[in-house]
Amino acid sequence: MASCHQHSASDDRTGYQLPITNDAPGDPLSTKSTILTTGASITQSFAPLSNICAHLNAFHVYAHDRSRFVETNHYCAHLNEDVRQCLLYDSPAANARLIGIEYMITPRLYETLDATERRYWHTHVYEVKSGMLVMPNPNVPTALWEKAETKEMEDVVLLYGKLFHLWQTDRGDKLPLGEPQLMTSFTEDGQFPFDRCVGDRDERLGTDWKRSKEARAHIREPELHPDADAAWKEGGAPPPGGPR
Repeated sequence: MASCHQHSASDDRTGYQLPITNDAPGDPLSTKSTILTTGASITQSFAPLSNICAHLNAFHVYAHDRSRFVETNHYCAHLNEDVRQCLLYDSPAANARLIGIEYMITPRLYETLDATERRYWHTHVYEVKSGMLVMPNPNVPTALWEKAETKEMEDVVLLYGKLFHLWQTDRGDKLPLGEPQLMTSFTEDGQFPFDRCVGDRDERLGTDWKRSKEARAHIREPELHPDADAAWKEGGAPPPGGPR
């Protein structure tokens, strides 16, 4: 059965299944490895990771095969007011697989890129305004967290992202194989089975895209640069391996 991680928009028979976390081949951690990792976690500094300040969940689509998409958990940090960097995982579980990376920059920096480079970047307007992009947090009352999440989305809606997946979990790869895959964002209704896939996500994470969409109705849609979201436009995204 097809899933919400790999889907053809024309296939009305498509179903979905829950994300698989850590299906990698290999033996369980040995006692030695467990002791070493426990000791290291207590005594070493993980300063770059301690800078992570947000967990976001959304769906990414392959820039060169828009019938394929993946639910992704982002763990993001601010380098400064203009640059963010995110580690991408296949689930929010402790043993989740690291499947990619994303960088986000402000329009001010995006404008400094050359025309070829700008085609690698995507917008976040649809993710924000549709309610797809969420910041799961079961530890805070929904009404209170919704205010904080909406404030964050007022910033994210402006950002451009550059995104690569290293592990094609949607096709069942047991290890990260082949070249990194340029990914992009959805930009409008009808590009994938939104209600089914996002609804399933909401049930698992305790989020509510409809409520989020309503809470963000006031967020103004920015003017977008015409070079962004190239995967959805004539000429498409830059080819694998870079422009030729």
